[in-house]
Amino acid sequence: MPVQLSIIILNYNTKQLTIDSIASVEKHYLPEVSDGTYEVIVADNASSDGSIAALHKYKKSSKIKSFHIVENGGNLGFAAGNNKAVPFAKGKYVLFLNPDTIVYEKTLRVLLTFMETHPDAGAVSCKLLNREGKFDFNSHRGFPTPWNALSYFSGLRKKFPHSRFFSGYTQGWKDIDTTHEVDAISGAFLLLPRALGKKIGWWDEDYFFYGEDIQFCFDLHKLGYKIYYVGEVASMHIGGAVSGIKKSTQHLTTATVNAKRRMQLARFDAMRIFYRKNYKNTYPAWLQFLIFKGIDVLQMKTLAELPKPE
Repeated sequence: MPVQLSIIILNYNTKQLTIDSIASVEKHYLPEVSDGTYEVIVADNASSDGSIAALHKYKKSSKIKSFHIVENGGNLGFAAGNNKAVPFAKGKYVLFLNPDTIVYEKTLRVLLTFMETHPDAGAVSCKLLNREGKFDFNSHRGFPTPWNALSYFSGLRKKFPHSRFFSGYTQGWKDIDTTHEVDAISGAFLLLPRALGKKIGWWDEDYFFYGEDIQFCFDLHKLGYKIYYVGEVASMHIGGAVSGIKKSTQHLTTATVNAKRRMQLARFDAMRIFYRKNYKNTYPAWLQFLIFKGIDVLQMKTLAELPKPE
């Protein structure tokens, strides 16, 4: 039977969350999705929490026919870590799924049917909700143009959350309960045809953590494909379990103070990388100078609010 869907999960010290995520797939990947089947590929970035042993134990008890565990040998970051799993994928479609994501009933069926009927789709995601049911706007974004970034970081977006002018980064004027195009979706739940992933070279490894999903969508746009958000179905994305930089998930993370600082540095480095790669020839030098200075200020402010390095 052909493999319709390859599900890739990158694990780093999140063994129970990863197992819960796989279990949600196993529960909700229904036979009526198609005549094909699915496979699960877990790539591990050298976890120290016993993840490998726990995953092998789960694999033995699982009914998943094709279950690969890939040991990356080190913490390669998000892009490179996921890329290590790609050669094992045999599905027509590939779903990149964060370990702290729980797939809800009907979500996979609806999204795969959507992809089958929308050949213009480069990638698609569903509505992502946190544990409290609050919307994760990362699944529904515009590109971080200078104006979009300024509106977001200055707080104008919060004051005018549904304004087309001020909420460009969160696409706040669009109805999150419907299906429509967006610029970018989250790497926490990103579904695309495997052939398109090959065409763009998968994840850009210049990014270590953060920003790579926006680049991924940007690259698909450059090929002429559309990015879709399907708001009629959802999944839960806890968020921050690996990075440890979200207050709401501090009790879940195993990230040390030093690791949290590295993640924040990677976050701001991602902003610089994106601008250099994609906007260098779009905006004048004086504006780019101001952009990079702004990123420097935000970085210093954010790091100053973190506990001192251990």
